[in-house]
Amino acid sequence: MPTNFTVVPVEARAGGDGAGAEDDAAERPEAPGIPTGAESERPSSGDGTPRESSPFISNVDVERESYYEGKNMALFEEEMDSNPMVSSLLNKLATYTNLSQGVVEHEEDEDSKRREAKAPRMGTFIGVYLPCLQNILGVILFLRLTWIVGAAGVLESFLIVSVCCTCVTGGSYYMISRSLGPEFGGAVGLCFYLGTTFAGAMYILGTIEIFLTYISPGAAIFHGEAAGGEAAAMLHNMRVYGTCTLALMAVVVFVGVKYVNKLALVFLACVVLSILAIYAGVIKTAFDPPDIPVCLLGNRTLAKRSFDTCAKVHMVNNGSTMVTTALWGLFCNGSSPSAACDQYFMQNNVTEIQGIPGVASGVFLENLWSTYSDKGAFVEKEGIPAVPVPDESRASGLPYVLTDIMTYFTMLVGIYFPSVTGIMAGSNRSGDLKDAQKSIPTGTILAIATTSLIYLSCIVLFGACIEGVVLRDKFGEALQGNLVIGMLAWPSPWVIVIGSFFSTCGAGLQSLTGAPRLLQAIARDGIVPFLQVFGHGKSNGEPTWALLLTALICETGILIASLDSVAPILSMFFLMCYLFVNLACAVQTLLRTPNWRPRFKYYHWTLSFLGMSLCLALMFICSWYYALFAMLIAGCIYKYIEYRGAEKEWGDGIRGLSLNAARYALLRVEHGPPHTKNWRPQVLVMLNLDTEQAVKHPRLLSFTSQLKAGKGLTIVGSVLEGTFLDKHAEAQRAEENIRALMGVEKTKGFCQLVVSSSLRDGTSHLIQSAGLGGMKHNTVLMAWPQAWKQTDNPFSWKNFVDTVRDTTAAHQALLVAKNIDAFPQNQERLGEGHIDVWWIVHDGGMLMLLPFLLRQHKVWRKCRMRIFTVAQEDDNSIQMKKDLQMFLYHLRISAEVEVVEMVENDISAFTYEKTLMMEQRSQMLRQMQLSKTEQEREAQLIHDRNTASHTAVATRAQAPSTPDKVQMTWTKEKLTAERHKDKGTGSAAGFRDLFSLKPDQSNVRRMHTAVKLNGVVLTKSQDAQLVLLNMPGPPRNRQGDENYMEFLEVLTEGLNRVLLVRGGGREVITIYS
Repeated sequence: MPTNFTVVPVEARAGGDGAGAEDDAAERPEAPGIPTGAESERPSSGDGTPRESSPFISNVDVERESYYEGKNMALFEEEMDSNPMVSSLLNKLATYTNLSQGVVEHEEDEDSKRREAKAPRMGTFIGVYLPCLQNILGVILFLRLTWIVGAAGVLESFLIVSVCCTCVTGGSYYMISRSLGPEFGGAVGLCFYLGTTFAGAMYILGTIEIFLTYISPGAAIFHGEAAGGEAAAMLHNMRVYGTCTLALMAVVVFVGVKYVNKLALVFLACVVLSILAIYAGVIKTAFDPPDIPVCLLGNRTLAKRSFDTCAKVHMVNNGSTMVTTALWGLFCNGSSPSAACDQYFMQNNVTEIQGIPGVASGVFLENLWSTYSDKGAFVEKEGIPAVPVPDESRASGLPYVLTDIMTYFTMLVGIYFPSVTGIMAGSNRSGDLKDAQKSIPTGTILAIATTSLIYLSCIVLFGACIEGVVLRDKFGEALQGNLVIGMLAWPSPWVIVIGSFFSTCGAGLQSLTGAPRLLQAIARDGIVPFLQVFGHGKSNGEPTWALLLTALICETGILIASLDSVAPILSMFFLMCYLFVNLACAVQTLLRTPNWRPRFKYYHWTLSFLGMSLCLALMFICSWYYALFAMLIAGCIYKYIEYRGAEKEWGDGIRGLSLNAARYALLRVEHGPPHTKNWRPQVLVMLNLDTEQAVKHPRLLSFTSQLKAGKGLTIVGSVLEGTFLDKHAEAQRAEENIRALMGVEKTKGFCQLVVSSSLRDGTSHLIQSAGLGGMKHNTVLMAWPQAWKQTDNPFSWKNFVDTVRDTTAAHQALLVAKNIDAFPQNQERLGEGHIDVWWIVHDGGMLMLLPFLLRQHKVWRKCRMRIFTVAQEDDNSIQMKKDLQMFLYHLRISAEVEVVEMVENDISAFTYEKTLMMEQRSQMLRQMQLSKTEQEREAQLIHDRNTASHTAVATRAQAPSTPDKVQMTWTKEKLTAERHKDKGTGSAAGFRDLFSLKPDQSNVRRMHTAVKLNGVVLTKSQDAQLVLLNMPGPPRNRQGDENYMEFLEVLTEGLNRVLLVRGGGREVITIYS
């Protein structure tokens, strides 16, 4: 059906007067069939969202379009309120924005009062590649890479860089939390936050180290007066200056975040210029090596801070006079040639070598292998002869270059790894990118490739250009305190010094900017309750409280004061983060989650698995105790979120993994019955609901949790009478009530509610179909219908007996709890008492197993178990007791045993009378197919039979055969015969015929057994906390069902807590383990 539009020029609509609009309205024909005024009353569109007005389409035509659209889509008009039209959905998606809070809001707040989200504009190069480059190329490259090459050698350094670069493959907190769930996401997200915070401390320490060591050594506040006090003084200086720098940076981040963001390019330019200066210096050494002498005493490197001339003596006055140098004074007691000197100084010569001999010098082969050393060891050059001194005491104060820490491969991995932690910079800026799905993998991989190439080439070039003793000189003491990498650079060492200073300073600012926002994101997710305060901040979105906490944590890293000690700490947190990022990618791929559709096609789950394995290995390679500590922190956070955190349904991969694992386990579980050793009660609990859909007997769930203790399968079922279309709201409310009660009673299991046309059919359906595959119930637990004699009871005796038959046919055990409201709650603790088992017939061992399971729970733990069995006259009760004790011994069950002898005697008059009354009542109710009111009247007549009026009986017998007067207990022949008799005589004979019944002998025997057994049980178990009895089966003839209920009532009469047990027809307990 075509839709007509009236196009109105923009100029006409822009006019100030309304005449044009009125003329247009007058010229437009009305849509046929649309009444006047209906437009204002009719909703604008089926999806409930008003249509956007357009300057090109008049309002009336928009309404006409909506009208005709409704006509076209009339088939779906009832669904439009909940399911939007495709056009509306696409319009919402087109205008969707996903800007992260933080810097963007801050800049918009200062630039304009209108906080409209700016469209993401950054591409791969600016948004991902350069930030990753800036974060990866930083403090480790300038301050520690030469030292790592000197200690590990070129080959092992190559291995360190390769391993570290391989194990990181990108991700973010959002990805982890949505892929692995809120528990993993929160735990690993906090670890990532801690890693980022300690990275800020490391960058600040690197900034202070460059400043105090290479830019202005005289600015130190503390000085090492005593021997060996220089290192401690340096740490104190780092703490003071680091704290001041942290405070200054925090203020800058708090006040002017946009300036930090704008200075990022300046800091990046410093990094790029510094790297270019390094390559230029390497090229220059090929044809013009710099003259950088290094002084050696024997084969030991000397720190050239206190002397200039690398010689013991030098000649003056044209070689006629020998004068000692400043070096002589450092090793001897005086400046005279006859002064007492250090023995090693006297026996070894002083030589001078070039610290940077150049690419063509062949030093590469010397630096190929590792040279690890202990703390305080001399930095020695191999290949130079030296005279060792026996029993030399390493006197402090001598100008040797010593190693400040013990070096080994795994420690160097931990120190180097923070240099590759900047790969997350692009992922964390996903909100500012034009196409994050394309830019993040491309830019991150390009950045990793570029920086890996830079690091690997620098390792080779450093090993080829710089002398090994200079490489192992961490602070450049042999170079008069200059930065080693700076002496290699061209045109000036200050290019590297200034560049590295600003680079580390900028990286510190970036960490202090990013870490609070990460904490704010975690806090706003609401998964960690005690962090919610850090989700608030300034009105423009700045995380003020998160910044304060970040500064405090960062201060703890600064108080450590050693860059080499802080680096492994943040390595642990970052490694754990990358481990779970790789795990998230691998899990999503292996699960084949439909919504996991990575756009990057060069991906395979084995890469993520390899990265995860490398991360885990690196954690323990770097420092096993740091790794365990980081895992402990993450584990505590995980359990806290699991216990106290808010429930979040993010469609995470862990849920998918659980579903896959459950499917795999269900397919492997055999469908047949399990072996007796593996048997445990898998319980279907049948609950009754009241008119408000509340559970009638909550103690039934308490007893279930006590019986199960959280193990095995528990299905809580219930039935609502009616049709599902009419009762779905009540069914949902009832299911919520049951689940809430299960949570209160700590019953771990599943809820299954069925809406059926009758309670009988619904119960049968549950017994047949509850469970899945091999995980089906084998036991049904239900409450005894207390009001079974009342005809208006919804769970009548007929339903109960049929349920017993259903469980028997399904070969399932049945537990019926009588007086369930008197059973203990989970909070109660029963004192001294007994659980009495009356073992009448063998039921597969259920009666033995149930008390054992109950006594595992704290409610029944103090109760002792007693087993009673019944002996007939011809049984040997003494031998029965011995056999039962031996049986329990083999079952490894501790219980008292007692054999009760029941002597055959005559049936008492009480039993005969009780049976007679039961049969009279049953026969009358069975034969009278009357309405409810007539049944009540007939039952009252039977009750008052001895006082009934003769006249009244005769009148009822002679009454006309109307539907409400006919007594169906009289047959047609009997009624005809009575009409021909005398009134008085006939009526009396009919009454006597009605009530003079002889009880069935089998019923008499059954009632006799029930009465006798009830008396014995009352005698022995009157004060027992719980009595377990064999439940006799229902009669094969369905006409005796009402008598069956009476037998059970008599059997359990007078007992407080009773559990009737009926086995499922198979053995459930064995003497074998």
